[in-house]
Order: sequence, then C-alpha cells, then structure tokens
Amino acid sequence: MLLREQWIRAKYERNEFEFIEKQEPYSAGYREGFLWKRGRDNGQFLSRKFILSEREGALKYFNKQDARDPKAVMKIETLNATFQPAKIGNPCGLQITYLKDNSTRNIFVYHSDAKEMVDWFNAIRAARFHYLQVAFPGASDEELVPKLTRNFMKEGFMEKTGPKHTEGFKKRWFTMDDRRLMYFKDPLDAYALGEVFIGSKENSYTVLSGLPPSTQGYHWNHGITIVTPDRKFLFACETEAEQRDWIAAFQRVINRPMRPQEYAVEAHFKHKP
Repeated sequence: MLLREQWIRAKYERNEFEFIEKQEPYSAGYREGFLWKRGRDNGQFLSRKFILSEREGALKYFNKQDARDPKAVMKIETLNATFQPAKIGNPCGLQITYLKDNSTRNIFVYHSDAKEMVDWFNAIRAARFHYLQVAFPGASDEELVPKLTRNFMKEGFMEKTGPKHTEGFKKRWFTMDDRRLMYFKDPLDAYALGEVFIGSKENSYTVLSGLPPSTQGYHWNHGITIVTPDRKFLFACETEAEQRDWIAAFQRVINRPMRPQEYAVEAHFKHKP
C-alpha cells in the first residue's frame, strides 16, 4: 500500500504526470542511488549502487561503492519492472527483469523509502519511453505507453514433467510474462530453469484441459496440456480454480495473433541448444 500511496501522490497531489516542470529527476535520463538487492546465490539483501543512464541505454549495478566496472549491465531495450511486495517480502519490493543471452534474468530490490522506490520505477518507465520513441518513430504516445512496463499475466505453483513425459512431476514456480512461460525452483530465483514460448492458434499452439490418459507421476489432479508445433508440455495444478485461471491466461495469449518481432523470438526458442 505504501507504493500505491506514493504513486497516487505523484499523480494527483504533486501533478508529476501533468506538468513537466513538476516532474522528479526521474525524467532527466539519469538516476543514481543505492537499493537493497537480493543476492543471486545466498538470498541476502545487500546495499548496491545502481545507475540508470539513457545515454548508455542501460541500467547498471555495482557490487562495491567504488567499483569501476558494473556487476551487471541491463539494456533498456529489454528492461521491465513490476512491483512485487508480497513476493519479495517487503512493502517496497520491485522486481526488475531483463534479457541476458536471450534468457530472462531477475533482480529483486527494495528501498526503505516508498517514494524513492516509486521514483526508480518511474525513471525506468521514462527511459523506456524515450527508447521506444526512437525505436518506433511513427508510433503515437498512446501506442507506446502500454509497452513501458508490464505486470506478469499469471504466477504460481504448478507441477511439470519432462519432454519424454516419463519423468516424475516436480513442483515449480511459474511466471507468465507475455509469451514467455518461465519456471523456477523458487519464486525468487535469479534465473529460470527453463522457458517456454507460447505462440498463437494460427501457428498451431493450443491449450487443453487435462492430461493424456497414459500420464503418470503427478500428485495434483488438475492437468493442463500445452500443444506446440514441436511437443506437448504437461502441467498439473493443485486446485480446479488454479487450473481454470492458468488456462484462461494461456488462452488470452494463444488467441492473440503474433507480431512480426515475436516470430524472431519463437525462432530463437526453437534453436536453443
């Protein structure tokens, strides 16, 4: 609720979205500060310096205050940010994602000051907006705004089995980020164990309720089958309500025609080693 309050204050009390002269420095194209970042391996939150630079087209963070070289460079082109207070366990938690070697990398951060966290979120959105204006010069502001940042379509636990469908089902945390379905051992993992591309019905992608009759090894009884041009993916949900919600999320994506750039993403998934 702290984050929502600051968002509302920025919009209605400080009028930051209406008057340029009232906007915070997040619209200046550069932001530097310290955030508490969750360690990739040990799960401990430590203070790290972050720099967002539109000129360099990247968000960077440094493991040491005086370090010259960043620990990670996140290109604004693939950057996304979404508030995740419950998932991170902090009222000001923010999940940042970007593509590294075309695989998703998760960064989990927070700040004790809600306004500071909202300002970082807005700075990322502003940087994305300016990037998209250059990348899509003919697009209107109304077309670009939905592309600034996005919330995940659906998250939660499901069981899954391997490509041969003979392996035992394992409980995994799933995140559906538009057409990328990712699964993790733990919700706060830095990298996914695997990613699945979800295409459109015109390209032979289908979602079915239930599992093939011969399927064994699952513990949860509410199955889902995703049919792709290459193989079938089998999942199981704990409750019928979860099964229904996941199928609805898959269906929304499958019913939407693919954009030209999404064909390139699909091709990369097919040619992964």
